[in-house]
Amino acid sequence: MNWEALLAPYAQAVEELKVKLKGIRKQYEYESKHSPIEFITGRVKPVPSILEKAEVRHIPLDKIEELQDIAGVRVVCPFVDDIYAIVNMIRSREDLHIIDEKDYVSHKKKSGYRSFHIIIRYPVETIHGVKMVIAEIQIRTLAMNFWATNEHSLNYKYKGKIPENIQSRLQRAAEAAFKLDEEMSIIKNEVQEAKRLFHRK
Repeated sequence: MNWEALLAPYAQAVEELKVKLKGIRKQYEYESKHSPIEFITGRVKPVPSILEKAEVRHIPLDKIEELQDIAGVRVVCPFVDDIYAIVNMIRSREDLHIIDEKDYVSHKKKSGYRSFHIIIRYPVETIHGVKMVIAEIQIRTLAMNFWATNEHSLNYKYKGKIPENIQSRLQRAAEAAFKLDEEMSIIKNEVQEAKRLFHRK
């Protein structure tokens, strides 16, 4: 299989989505408004990870495009409210089509994981015409991102079987992270005003 050729449209989709989302962030800055986007990252899943996931899901190599997270973009927000502002913004766009949504913010996973996932179909212009690429957009707060990044590392270290004592600590940490988000949401207006004053300097 020619992986470079197969994954090229996914890489293009990631780069285009990052540019478009960064453009939204800039528009808020130009208008001196609170931006619901803190930063954006994106990646194409490495081939070994694709093969591993395909094996677990029993997806044959000729149907590898059934995997919904080969192309992934992450939007990290300052506040919980901002997550839903971004979700609504994505819903209103005409340059992509939403296939599925999973709200792990309101309905956290058993592990404590919180994030909002949107699966989209995105048109990529290729030399062979338009190719519809499936991509995943994850939207979460800074605190959720900090927790999820560390949980991901631990899952990798323990090959998905994190010891119970560490799991329970992770769950407590997830609750602490969400408590932080709740507290920061209460003083959101104060924080935004402070940022505006700082930028005016």
